[in-house]
Amino acid sequence: MQTLLKTEKGSFYAFDIGILKNRVRWIAGHLPKQVDLCYAVKANLFLAKELENQVARFEVCSPGEAAVCRTLGIPSEKIVVSGVYKTPSVMAEMLADPAFCPVYTIESLEQYALLSRLAKENGRQISVLLRLTNGSQFGMNEEDIFALVRQTENDSPLRILGLQFFSGTQKQSVKKLRRELAALDALLLRLKTELQFTAEELEFGTGSPVVYFEGETFDEEAYFAALSETLCEMQFAGKITLELGRSIAASCGFYFTPVVDCKTNHGQNYALVDGGMHHIAYFGQYMAMKRPFLSVCGKEGLPPDAEWTICGSLCSMNDLLAKQVLLPALQVGDVLRFENTGAYCVTEGISLFLTRELPAVYLILENGEILKVRSTIQTAAWNTPQYGKKGF
Repeated sequence: MQTLLKTEKGSFYAFDIGILKNRVRWIAGHLPKQVDLCYAVKANLFLAKELENQVARFEVCSPGEAAVCRTLGIPSEKIVVSGVYKTPSVMAEMLADPAFCPVYTIESLEQYALLSRLAKENGRQISVLLRLTNGSQFGMNEEDIFALVRQTENDSPLRILGLQFFSGTQKQSVKKLRRELAALDALLLRLKTELQFTAEELEFGTGSPVVYFEGETFDEEAYFAALSETLCEMQFAGKITLELGRSIAASCGFYFTPVVDCKTNHGQNYALVDGGMHHIAYFGQYMAMKRPFLSVCGKEGLPPDAEWTICGSLCSMNDLLAKQVLLPALQVGDVLRFENTGAYCVTEGISLFLTRELPAVYLILENGEILKVRSTIQTAAWNTPQYGKKGF
């Protein structure tokens, strides 16, 4: 890490693959052996290749995510193509490629009709999961699922594997988890008894939480113990896959950004950093009302000197990363290290706001080798209008 701090003059992300793989092993060790793990690549695409042999499935929710996974060589049989909108032209390209064999989710009657038509046109049978809604815009009602199971004949181009359900995100309530799994178990039993449909698979997005801020607590051991117990109590005997994107990825990530200015206004110390909210976005953080875990590189052993408010480089009063945090004396050139940035932070910020650069990305491999997997990107070209071309 010292090498990176010496060579990188701006902000950058570092993802520790050893931490990542240990995290997957820890989660798997706290779940029933018959349960598989799914990684939602939207949490952090830069980790996908490193997880190829660690998880059973990768969930993609956009044409871009699918393209990246294919470029990385992720086997298509390990991919589930999800998403509330499946671009018809992209679906047509996917189904026209006989070598691309993912599982597809069905989120609406419209999607069912689209995929059924495309599969027939290409003379293919594809595997699908019917997505049950959690009360939001995602998925379908139970009656729609029953209707689709009824109308799917044995010779249908769509082979229904089972159900997909996403609980939410950052949900700590074990009681709610138990209620949802009990309801899914009952629904799968009804499909079996009423329609003689035996599901082979249930994919469940638990929304397992991550502690991002000081003062927050979460008994993860108890949470996974309760989850494991509930899964073992289910009557459903098919394969269960848990989608745990955030929970898998968060702890392996670190964001580094140098202090570029220090000032005191009306008695408040401000440290302005090279990066900002366009680089780092913690779930649940608003105007720095909560304090993420951060430190000053090289000054970890020094006592706090004063309270500092950390602000990004955007010309916006919203660009606050931490308020009144006790830190050692800061000066221009110091580098701040933010923890738990392995999930979403690298992709969820408002990247093009004020046309500032995007930071470099590094992977720290298990043997200590450091790989640069993205250089710093200048975004000016992306926000520049292209004159001289007429028409549409």
